[in-house]
Amino acid sequence: YGNVVHFSQEEKSMEHMKNVKSVTVAALLVALAGTLKFLKIAITPTLEFSFAFLANASAGFLFGPFVAGTVGALSDLLGYVVRPTGPFFPGFTLNAIINGVVYGLILYRKPVSMQRVVIARLINTVLISFLLNPIWLSMMYGKALHLLVMTRLIKAAILFVPECILLYAVLKLVKRIASDSALLPQKSVS
Repeated sequence: YGNVVHFSQEEKSMEHMKNVKSVTVAALLVALAGTLKFLKIAITPTLEFSFAFLANASAGFLFGPFVAGTVGALSDLLGYVVRPTGPFFPGFTLNAIINGVVYGLILYRKPVSMQRVVIARLINTVLISFLLNPIWLSMMYGKALHLLVMTRLIKAAILFVPECILLYAVLKLVKRIASDSALLPQKSVS
């Protein structure tokens, strides 16, 4: 009552943009995601594996959906400017934003758990890998949509569990580092 103000998750996430330490860490995550995109493994011309999701998920965990979406967008644009691998297509930037927002909505201010990691990876895999990426690639290259989805199903079947395990381990490490550096409030993340 009275002077008590309740902020939504998005509003709390936007508040991080007023904190120099948070903005600095977010900028480092943009650079890290951009760097990790260069370490991608091209399986086919329209299918690749990248570790950039680790930086985007870390941004979502630390700063919430608004900052993580911003980190996703900026890292996608930075990656394209530094080393373009084809024509620019804004759909992939949209994917990067959605990716960060999903991680932020599921992981922000919550305990690190394998269940949350699996849910976040599953939503991003279905929404981006199985739905949006095939649509964008089909629009760009005229390839059959069902073939693009099938190759992603195979990739997901092989990589989903290792990606979840890797993401869980990285988030545990990020949580420990952030707690030690007072980046995270002590009582909100256990």
